[in-house]
Amino acid sequence: MRPRGSVPSAIAGVAMLVLLAGCSSRTDGEDLPTRPPATAAVASDVTSGPADQVLPVATPITDLLVVTGTGLLAALDGSATTLSIIDPATNPPAVRTIALPARAAAIAPGRTGEVLAALPNRVLRIDAASGTTTEVAVAGDVHAVQVRGDGSLVVGTADGKVRILSPAGEVLDTVSGLASADALALTGDRVSVLDRRQTSLTELDLRKDQLGLALRAGDGATNLITDHFGRIIVTDTAGDELLVYTAGPLVLRQRFPVRSSPYALAYDQRSDTVWVTCTQTNEVVGFDLSTGIPKEVGRFPTVRQPNSVAIDERTGDLFVGSATGDGLQRIRADQRKGGQ
Repeated sequence: MRPRGSVPSAIAGVAMLVLLAGCSSRTDGEDLPTRPPATAAVASDVTSGPADQVLPVATPITDLLVVTGTGLLAALDGSATTLSIIDPATNPPAVRTIALPARAAAIAPGRTGEVLAALPNRVLRIDAASGTTTEVAVAGDVHAVQVRGDGSLVVGTADGKVRILSPAGEVLDTVSGLASADALALTGDRVSVLDRRQTSLTELDLRKDQLGLALRAGDGATNLITDHFGRIIVTDTAGDELLVYTAGPLVLRQRFPVRSSPYALAYDQRSDTVWVTCTQTNEVVGFDLSTGIPKEVGRFPTVRQPNSVAIDERTGDLFVGSATGDGLQRIRADQRKGGQ
């Protein structure tokens, strides 16, 4: 069996790096070799009770986040047309729903108290407290959005374009050449893009408005997050691996077998632990990244079909959403001690 670990494993991505870097001057991604985007594995039946507490939220949850600066959660429903704002501090949890004008591809944290929703031809800014919304027009079917420290937006679209928008919504930069721009990583002033159809991670060269270095991201990458060390953590769902990169230049630092279809990600900066949901087995698994090689530090049974996960950094609570409507699970920080 080939070894898996830290920096030397980056060699596995060299062929893809050369291929993609050579294509960085493209104006579109129509002729690129692609694959169908990987998806979460269908969960097996739950064989053991979910760990800790399941909150009675019956709506299927496909995407989940903690609203910045609040104790509220934002959850995207199964149809991706309704956003639920959930207060887990109340018993039962208070839930307020907001109808979206179109199907959302994803949600992301915005400014304090704000949720961003990626919709066709627009980004929706949603005030979690009042429910009021503001639209930012975007050319294309938006798949991903992130807000930068200066209030500008980075937006990725289904046709492989990434646009930088001013806080007022004006287009400042556009970079083309990917098959699709499905998830965005902001690390310092650098922007990297996950392309699910190419299963690749590409760093943008914003000074030249073009694609920069790129590496293959496993056999079928689906999701990514960043941490306060500037690492980019990716789930290779088809390849059953966890991949850890840094940008500037783009380097694959770690790869580690997870198995059981790793999918959603959350990062606990207090313990330097990344939590990964395994949809095939209805589990969430924690890995300590502090030693250079991921070390498993916790494994818990979850609600069925755990397609989303989030950490409340104020309390350390870990939340897991069921995409089949089996509830919203909370695993408190003190319950995670001991790992099982």
